Amino acid sequence: MRITLTCAALALALGSAPAFAQSGEITIWSWNIAASSLKATIKGFNKQFPDIKVTVQDLGNNPTYDKSIAGCAAGGEGLPDIVTIENGEAENYWSQFPDCFVDLHTLGYTAEDQARFPDFKRTELEVEDKAYAMPWDSGPVAMYYRRDFYEKAGVDPASIKTWDDFIAAGKKIQEANPGVKMTNADFNGDSEFFRMIANEQGCAYFAADGQSITVNQPACVASMTKIKEMNDAGIITSADWSTKITNNTAGTVATQMYGGWYEGTIRTESPDGSGKWGVYLMPSLTADGPRAANLGGSSLAITSVSNNKEAAYAYLKYSLATNEGQITMLKGFGLVPSLISALDDPYVSDGQPYWGGQAVWKDILGTLPKVVPSRGTPFQSDAEIIVRAVQTKYLGGGYPDAKAALDDAASQIASATGLPVAE
Repeated sequence: MRITLTCAALALALGSAPAFAQSGEITIWSWNIAASSLKATIKGFNKQFPDIKVTVQDLGNNPTYDKSIAGCAAGGEGLPDIVTIENGEAENYWSQFPDCFVDLHTLGYTAEDQARFPDFKRTELEVEDKAYAMPWDSGPVAMYYRRDFYEKAGVDPASIKTWDDFIAAGKKIQEANPGVKMTNADFNGDSEFFRMIANEQGCAYFAADGQSITVNQPACVASMTKIKEMNDAGIITSADWSTKITNNTAGTVATQMYGGWYEGTIRTESPDGSGKWGVYLMPSLTADGPRAANLGGSSLAITSVSNNKEAAYAYLKYSLATNEGQITMLKGFGLVPSLISALDDPYVSDGQPYWGGQAVWKDILGTLPKVVPSRGTPFQSDAEIIVRAVQTKYLGGGYPDAKAALDDAASQIASATGLPVAE
């Protein structure tokens, strides 16, 4: 059975999509608030496509990656119609399994469609003339802070322009609020702090063309040095994802630095914090330095084994390429749009009750044009494992300085990937 829609209605809904989208069922793999936000779009999607049943399965972040990579390795066996793919891991899929996902151009994805998303979101999703996924959310970095803890210490977040300012403020806040740490970082399982500050400073593991290793360049060294200074100052407690949420709810942390998508995590996981939280720009290494970075962000890809590719593409077009779909996810769960037109939606400028009436989306999204693109490359996972281990050793005093630590990381990454270390 096929959906009965006029050609005009389909043209409006799908742009240049194939003439008819199949009815039937499509299944999506995702995780956490990303899965919840996709579920929130189904009602609006079904108003246009009532005969397509959408099922979103929340597998968790790592299981989604592991199962989808395993499915690709098995020729597509067991894969759903649509897979959520983090941008930083995207090239792992395309380089290993170029036939596992559909080239969206074959389903009607045009150059005009692509141009509706920023270049930094598309870099890792497109290979030569193929587009393996459609951009979803982005992760402009912000500082999420407890207004009451800062106020009790007499700290104005607007005065925090450098990371040295942040350290000084952290000491005051911890002294004024016993049992509270200035911030958390997952030093045991992630390099998130390093990647955010390095991206702010224009440095990454690899060069923009993905052909050389740049993790030991001066900006990366300065970033890693500052992280150790924060750690040595005692303003950071190591905490994984779940522990951070627990700390947010318990009121034992004053600040969390994360991508824009973390707004939804705080708001939904810690509802009793309504009115207590605010947002400010990430500090920089210097008072006049850059204050924008990106962490995370995902895309949706259609598997080659899907029996309902046109229906799956209709869902991508609605959820990711319409303001309605993107703003539904932003309102409900804080998933930051990559769709450029969605940033002009009136909701973005509205004061948000949970955030004390602050127009947090205007502040967070205002940094997007300033974000320096950071290429993941097919070797991102290999490099990440190495950098995490080096970071742990460095923070524990195992290297004389950050330059020695990152030189070691660069050497190990070169051995693992065969890429040269940039001069």
